[in-house]
Amino acid sequence: MTSGRYLPVGKSGCPQCGGLVSRRVLGSCVPLALLLGATLTHPATATTQYTVTALKFTVQTGGRSCTIDADLYRPSGAGRAPAVLATNGFGGSKNDGSTDAIGKAFAERGYVSLVYSGLGFGRSGCLISLDDPAIDGTAASQLIDFLGGKRSADDGTTADFVTLDSAGDPRVGMIGGSYGGAIQLATAAIDRRVDALVPMITWNDLAYSLDPNNAVGARQVPGAFKWQWTNGFYLIGEGQPLLQPSLDPSRINSLTCLHFVSQACDTIRTLNSGRYPADRTAELLSYARSVSPVSYLSRVKAPTLLVQGQTDSLFNLNEATATYKALQAQGTQVKMVWQNWGHSGGMAAGELNLSQGNLETSYVGRRVLTWFDRYLGKKNVDTGPAFAYYRDWITDPNGTYATADRLPSLSRNLYLSGDGKLVDNRAKVARGSRTYTNWLVPTSHSESSLAGMIGLPDPAPYDTEGTYLGWTSEPLARTTDVVGAPRATLKVVSPKAERTQGSGDAADKLVLFTKLYDVAPDGSKTLVHRLVAPVRVPDVTKSFTVTLPGIVHRFEKGHRLRFVVAASDDAYFGNRGIKPVTVVSAPEDTGVLRLPVAGG
Repeated sequence: MTSGRYLPVGKSGCPQCGGLVSRRVLGSCVPLALLLGATLTHPATATTQYTVTALKFTVQTGGRSCTIDADLYRPSGAGRAPAVLATNGFGGSKNDGSTDAIGKAFAERGYVSLVYSGLGFGRSGCLISLDDPAIDGTAASQLIDFLGGKRSADDGTTADFVTLDSAGDPRVGMIGGSYGGAIQLATAAIDRRVDALVPMITWNDLAYSLDPNNAVGARQVPGAFKWQWTNGFYLIGEGQPLLQPSLDPSRINSLTCLHFVSQACDTIRTLNSGRYPADRTAELLSYARSVSPVSYLSRVKAPTLLVQGQTDSLFNLNEATATYKALQAQGTQVKMVWQNWGHSGGMAAGELNLSQGNLETSYVGRRVLTWFDRYLGKKNVDTGPAFAYYRDWITDPNGTYATADRLPSLSRNLYLSGDGKLVDNRAKVARGSRTYTNWLVPTSHSESSLAGMIGLPDPAPYDTEGTYLGWTSEPLARTTDVVGAPRATLKVVSPKAERTQGSGDAADKLVLFTKLYDVAPDGSKTLVHRLVAPVRVPDVTKSFTVTLPGIVHRFEKGHRLRFVVAASDDAYFGNRGIKPVTVVSAPEDTGVLRLPVAGG
């Protein structure tokens, strides 16, 4: 018997990768639980007792037979109860502070909780397959069979205490973040028995996440490789024997690809090569998308509460927005919350924090409570507005979230003038042209992803003179709240890129990086959450539109907006060779920056 006493979690461990290293944010370690999806439901009492039983399940998936290591948390008392299924973030296991805390917290609140180590992690077998519905989703579905009474654990344990909607169909929700978020969508895509989802800080399209091209309509053109994040996770996966001795033999692939499925290793090698020949590019994009929600959302019918982090350069707000729009368009019940913290940090006072047990007193916590009340408890409760977002300029913890029935639209245009100004009327555009040239090494800095993962200091963002262009507005006459993803339509001139872009290797196309700064009256600059939008230009002879990462930011009265196009960024692979770029402006033909401004 284990007490249901609430225990603090996340004293160490990496918010991004599931318990391997720590991430420092504002001088303190962000609790692991927060970044791996720790969310709870209403407590019955704070002292509810529960039992914990370690279980093993032999599953057939991905052409292999392997064991899943799980813990079953069963609240004491008679009667059936709905179930919650959860797994770890990348690199973690069922024994993470976060995953373990989910099991305890739900059991305290009267739910049957089944938490397990995902395939390829902890003491679970099989290869790491990036939440592939056909592999990871199939394995999770076999755990739902257990909750529905259709199978037993390897030791003969059965779950005859879970609420059933019909024979073999348990009332079950899923919850978790990052790697533990995508598995929910993958499972729901192949198993309609899932009743509710709460994916947090997870991806929509891994091709975009790891190799982003923010040019609109350029899905078949690879982007700029996010080498720091990607290789960090790859090393975590391949280094599993150092973290988990005596691995199950089903977790061994080959000498050249130790613990991932072969296609994942092939994808990493292609990205690291810096070359994108047509056949390899098509294969890379096809595989990355096949294991991403973008390819299977049409099959997800379970009500979904998306929670995404504003401070997140791995899976930015655009990922959740794409998922939200797709689910909404097909009629799936979906709502979305943009909290402050994400993979890059950003924990703020009053936000959902499992280690503080503040579900009932935090906005996101209350939203999760009502979501599960509605879809697992079958209660007639209001699940809140369609969209909500955290505002870091509000000091009252009870008023940090704003709500709306839809995302703000692109409502304000600014124009790129030839004299470096960002003007509010096309007639104010001065004729002129300006040029920058990239170096063979990166000359701009947004963030050090790997340094952040291990808690090292990160230099302030910078751009090197001559390797970027910037356009700056006049001081703002009024406070302006930008909520969403700005867009910029650009036309550049680059004869060198024009000559090389048809080589047959997409790596010869021009790469550039767009971003938006907030410039204070004293001249200090803020790159909002250190986010940039890499672009591999499909064709430099044509204009193109860039979608910047979504933000929630208040530009105070008297501040100025600064839009920058840079030649490089050291968190990404950039141009092959030197490719000078010129931007020409004229009133009748110039670049346009469009902003989603809250309230018009």
